[in-house]
Amino acid sequence: MGTARERLREAKRIVVKVGTSTLTHETGKLNLHRIDLLLREIADLKNQGKEMILVSSGAIAAGLGKLGLAQKPDSIPEKQAVAAIGQGVLMHIYEKLFAEYGQVMGQVLLTKENSVQHHQYIHSRNSLLAQLSMGAIPVINENDAVAVDEIKIGDNDNLSAMVATLVDADALIILSDIEGLYTANPATHPEAELIAEIPEITPEVEAIAGGAGSKLGTGGMMTKIQAAQIAMSAGVTMVIASGSRENVLRDILTGQNIGTVFPARESHLRVRKSWLAFGKRLAGEIVVDAGCAKAMREQGASILPAGVTACDGEFAAGSTVRVLTASQQEIARGIVNFSAGDLQKILGCQTEKLTEILNGDVPTEVIHRDNMVLMV
Repeated sequence: MGTARERLREAKRIVVKVGTSTLTHETGKLNLHRIDLLLREIADLKNQGKEMILVSSGAIAAGLGKLGLAQKPDSIPEKQAVAAIGQGVLMHIYEKLFAEYGQVMGQVLLTKENSVQHHQYIHSRNSLLAQLSMGAIPVINENDAVAVDEIKIGDNDNLSAMVATLVDADALIILSDIEGLYTANPATHPEAELIAEIPEITPEVEAIAGGAGSKLGTGGMMTKIQAAQIAMSAGVTMVIASGSRENVLRDILTGQNIGTVFPARESHLRVRKSWLAFGKRLAGEIVVDAGCAKAMREQGASILPAGVTACDGEFAAGSTVRVLTASQQEIARGIVNFSAGDLQKILGCQTEKLTEILNGDVPTEVIHRDNMVLMV
């Protein structure tokens, strides 16, 4: 298969996510020069026979510029109004520039609801694949004009990873105001070094990524790490790189050592499994012991009550939960067969004792392997 960098040269279907900080000047107004360079690069990659999808932030920033406002309003209705105005501004610019470079774009607005319901997940997938087959470049944003906190995907980093999973992309490139993931925050630690490759999201990596990013964007490095967790598990190679770097996409896709790369896991998740892991809202988490984790990794085993040491959250049976090791590393997600209350009663319990503790006919597995996605 070659290294992750070499695999990027073979990538055919590519999702590019661009953050607000890349699209705007420090004044908060749109950086038209950079937008032009970025869209020209995407158009040129499309001309090379690659399938390109753009996930874009910046609707609120574009709206602020159009309205002459200095900062984001505080209330949700006002933010939605600014986003609605800005969405039109941004899409007009994208449409105009893509047309200049001979490309057709399609606008797609997604909310979390599109991926929570399985039929909507399939619908979104089919719509995007149809646009690609017609030779268009889908331009996707979270539907900020109607999204409220309960249904927001939360940030466009996670949205881009969901999109990459939806369409079975080969690569996800997240362009940010930072070159990649550093050993510490380079703004406060000048000695911090760029990490070229992160093969696994460990608790240590999550610790390094803590803290928010730029003042304009909402997604700090932590959301990018969450996006990497999704992308890697779904068989997508992800790169974080600086959006201000010239020819950044071309250089990444010719295998140059730019930014931080997160290598894809070998096995692609099946469509239903990726929806299960990443579409549904997480309701809580359970912790498993070393023996259970080993059996899950090596044999794809189901999780039995005997292997569960703790659970957290107020979840009901049928909810999606994270599965953690004793060292707090996420190793799986899945649909749990017990409520949090019932699970607390049977932690570490042998299977034959279940009916006696919970009275009646109960499932033997906490999470069945068919309803589970391994993350490592």
